Amino acid sequence: MSKFYVVATPIGNLGDITLRAIETLKSVDLILCEDTRVTKKLLDKYDIHKPTMSYPSDDIVGKNYRQSKLAQSPKLNKIFELLEEGKDLALVSDAGTPGISDPGAMLVSQIKTHFSHDVNGEVKVIPIPGASAVITALSASGLPIHEFTFLGFLPHKKGRETLFKEITQAKRTMIFYESPHRILKTLESLQKFCPDKKVCIARELTKIYEEFKIGTPAEILEYFNKNKDKQRGEFTVIVA
Repeated sequence: MSKFYVVATPIGNLGDITLRAIETLKSVDLILCEDTRVTKKLLDKYDIHKPTMSYPSDDIVGKNYRQSKLAQSPKLNKIFELLEEGKDLALVSDAGTPGISDPGAMLVSQIKTHFSHDVNGEVKVIPIPGASAVITALSASGLPIHEFTFLGFLPHKKGRETLFKEITQAKRTMIFYESPHRILKTLESLQKFCPDKKVCIARELTKIYEEFKIGTPAEILEYFNKNKDKQRGEFTVIVA
């Protein structure tokens, strides 16, 4: 039986990898990467010498995925062939847990669908848990986290205002990812729709410039407007 490992990797600090993840990456026949150049840095640090291959993303497993494109994907068919040959594969993303706001989710789905006809379970999908920006941010936010809803990346245009209205009316903590290009617009929208809610911005988690900023949308917006250098990096936004 082939094994397909879904391996969580560090979200910034390369020290945040589990022993099991290292052992798994050293044992498989091939590592499927979101970007092989990014993964190489991690593999080099832990002296892991395994072949890598980028996996189908935007055209096959992105938002515009279509079944017709699946049949035209040489990489996806290659993955199927390797698993049918009994090879063990590992899936990693650039950072964090594959599948969480990540095209790897559809790859796992397609593997499960492709091999579902085999009652003997020809391929076993095995999660190797580890770092996740969502949980990392929540754990140190100081906001209520007994219940929360994760929204992934907010849409750029269509449906964006609707989501902010949903956040306004939410009875539980809401969390989502945002890019440095849209963080100010997001804070402006939060100020417009829910000015009195407490917000936590977690920036550059586990990295040298890691920062948590808590306050009302207006207070945090003022902070980032005054500190242009703080507008860089990766943002996780939590709204109580």
